[in-house]
Amino acid sequence: MYAYEAISVFVDGLGLAHLSLDRAIMILIAIGLLYLGIVKKFEPLLLVPIGFGMVMANLPLAGLSAHDEGGLLWFFYQGITMVIFPPLIFLCIGALTDFGPLIANPKSALIGIGGQLGIFTAFMLALGVSRIMPGLDPFSLQEAAAIGIIGSSDGPTAIFLTVTLARDILPIIAVSAYSYMALVPVIQPPIMRLMTTPEERVVVMPEPKAITQRQKILFPIWMTIIIVLIVPAAGALLGMLMLGNLIRECGVVERYTRTLQNDFLNVLTLLLALAIGATSTADAILNLRTIVVILLGLLAFAFGTVGGVGIAKILYRTSGGKVNPLIGNAGVSAMPMAARVSQKVGQEYNPHNHLLMHAMGPIVSSTIGSAIVAGLFIAFLSADVCNVCGTVCGFVCNGYGGYRYGGY
Repeated sequence: MYAYEAISVFVDGLGLAHLSLDRAIMILIAIGLLYLGIVKKFEPLLLVPIGFGMVMANLPLAGLSAHDEGGLLWFFYQGITMVIFPPLIFLCIGALTDFGPLIANPKSALIGIGGQLGIFTAFMLALGVSRIMPGLDPFSLQEAAAIGIIGSSDGPTAIFLTVTLARDILPIIAVSAYSYMALVPVIQPPIMRLMTTPEERVVVMPEPKAITQRQKILFPIWMTIIIVLIVPAAGALLGMLMLGNLIRECGVVERYTRTLQNDFLNVLTLLLALAIGATSTADAILNLRTIVVILLGLLAFAFGTVGGVGIAKILYRTSGGKVNPLIGNAGVSAMPMAARVSQKVGQEYNPHNHLLMHAMGPIVSSTIGSAIVAGLFIAFLSADVCNVCGTVCGFVCNGYGGYRYGGY
């Protein structure tokens, strides 16, 4: 009898005995992400830790998901929930980014503005999707904003906004945002080819005009002052982005620059991606609302690309053929992946074309623009104003004769 009980306890303590079908499905999905990162080399710095974090989170009894309080990955996840990682990532991105192409060609900012089309398209679709799918609980305004921001293709911005407005859907927003960022080389090229003509694809853009070092130093200072005075809620992200760029350009803190561009960014990326993967447990991911969010996120990303390429085509016409519309994909702020895609697709049609630096202007403007949009969403939606009584009571009508927190 004692031996039987001992064996029973041993078997019950095996994770294999608790491996359910939904956990197995999530592990297979994670292995798929690892395959894309390792074999296909699609942004391995993101997909490898995200995929492995998903594997760890779905192994039963290990307590390694981001939701297992006190576990290792739960502590990593606090860097996301306490909004520490996103601004620090922006600090490193600023140190890596040359704002020169944007300063030299301010018109390229229009492409970045066009890239925000995906945010607002997904935002509106999220608000209306429950009318098409009656069995789906409606998304609140705050949740719709979080879904829309996936279209920015900017992971830190998506996390920053979602933590503030719709923390309950943070796991799927983070996974979607970073997965689509990693899949830029797969998603964007077909859209770019569909929207451009052979004549447009071979355009060789002129070299950007020279920018003085003084202009590069003054730009982040003035941008911080102007934007944060207008949109204070975007201050944490934009302030860190501009500080990183000032550190890069001022020329007196080279040690900071080297650290931010390399070791510090690598550590942050690893911890952030691993924590994101660890949020992806079966109960958090495998449900109808999650599938809808993933599809809306894909549409957001696609429409952001469409908006950027559309504006670039307009600039091609108005400039007399001096702008290659292929840089329009950089209207989404997947930095620097989108610029690499511009370069790669451009050289497929003209091996002598070099679009990388030209695409950096739209990417920088899109990064700034998406942070501003996130700040505006936070400013307008962070207070739950009741549509019935008009007061900030925390409960608003959900459209079904009752009330729910954060509804609309």
